[in-house]
Amino acid sequence: MIVRTLQLGQHAITAVLLVVCTVAALRAGASVAPVIGSAAVFAGWYAFGPVVARRATRPHAGAWWLVGLGLIWLGMCVLAVPNVWLGFSLWLLAGHLLRSAAVPFALVVLAVVLVRPLLAGQPASVASIVGPSVGAGFALVLARGQRQLVGDSIERQRLLRSLVQAQEEMAQMQDELVRSQHEAGMLAERTRLSRDLHDTVAQGLSSVLMLVRAAPPVADTTTAEILGQIESTAADNLVDVRRIVGALTPASLADDSLIAALGRMTNRLAEETGITAELVVDDRLPPLPTPVEVALLRAAQSGLGNVRQHAAADRVAVNLAVTQDEVVLDVVDDGAGFEPLAARQIPGAAWRGGYGLPALRSRLRELGGELTVDSAPGEGTAFSARLPLTRPGDGH
Repeated sequence: MIVRTLQLGQHAITAVLLVVCTVAALRAGASVAPVIGSAAVFAGWYAFGPVVARRATRPHAGAWWLVGLGLIWLGMCVLAVPNVWLGFSLWLLAGHLLRSAAVPFALVVLAVVLVRPLLAGQPASVASIVGPSVGAGFALVLARGQRQLVGDSIERQRLLRSLVQAQEEMAQMQDELVRSQHEAGMLAERTRLSRDLHDTVAQGLSSVLMLVRAAPPVADTTTAEILGQIESTAADNLVDVRRIVGALTPASLADDSLIAALGRMTNRLAEETGITAELVVDDRLPPLPTPVEVALLRAAQSGLGNVRQHAAADRVAVNLAVTQDEVVLDVVDDGAGFEPLAARQIPGAAWRGGYGLPALRSRLRELGGELTVDSAPGEGTAFSARLPLTRPGDGH
């Protein structure tokens, strides 16, 4: 608001000076048509200045516009001496638009202001020299102050926009965290229920089936029919329980195989993008707890998702390996790569956009693992998720 007021004030000063100079020139006996015509040209070129400021693609467009305005003013001064008073507006503009050239430009304008009356035969005096000189200095200092005020205002607006953006990104991160925690809680509960059903009801029905099928043949028809009904009912219920247990398992792990899920993901990536995708699995990989399998699955989804969206890669390798005390999932591509440090300095940036990686890193840390991303421009990206084979505190 302050900046806009200052701009309007400067425009008003120029308009008032142009009118005053035109009226004074006409009263001094100057020709009407040249004076009014030159004033109109000056006003038109001055009005063209904001258009130049908005559409300028060259760094010195404003300076060249001011030079053009100065040449028009010089012609006006040749027509009539009172037009020298418009030099005050040129001094103000020089302080805004010029840097090191502001003082030389102001001195040239001041020279015209001082010399033109002398050429017209007007006598020189202390007032005619000191007045314009003080006016030139005052205009430059005032314009510099306004320029600093404008710069401070722009910087303040930029900081406010950054703050608002940071608040929005923080809110998005909090929402993502809440969703991740909710998802983790649901997953943990589904896993617990599936495990409990498997270890209790399913095992119990399996035991009933084994006992019934191991029973010796009986001669009593009624007893045989009852045993048959028991066997049939137990078998049907066991199928239902196993179906429920399967439904409670994460969708991508419905076949109870992390390796199969990774295979489907790499095959789908290759089919849909044309990227050569390879899956390598360590033969020594032991059975993994469901939370670990789910975390590794989410890590693979995140890594391959970034390859699909950002990497512009020709090849990607997914490697699932086991060391002495941890399991490691690597997703390595030969794509464009990026600078991780620069990405972290972008407000709200999470690798290449979004907030999936912070949530994944949090999930891995809850299981005692870690996530690392190594990359460089033009050298591809290596995405690595590590998890211990035994969770912290298990003691075995």
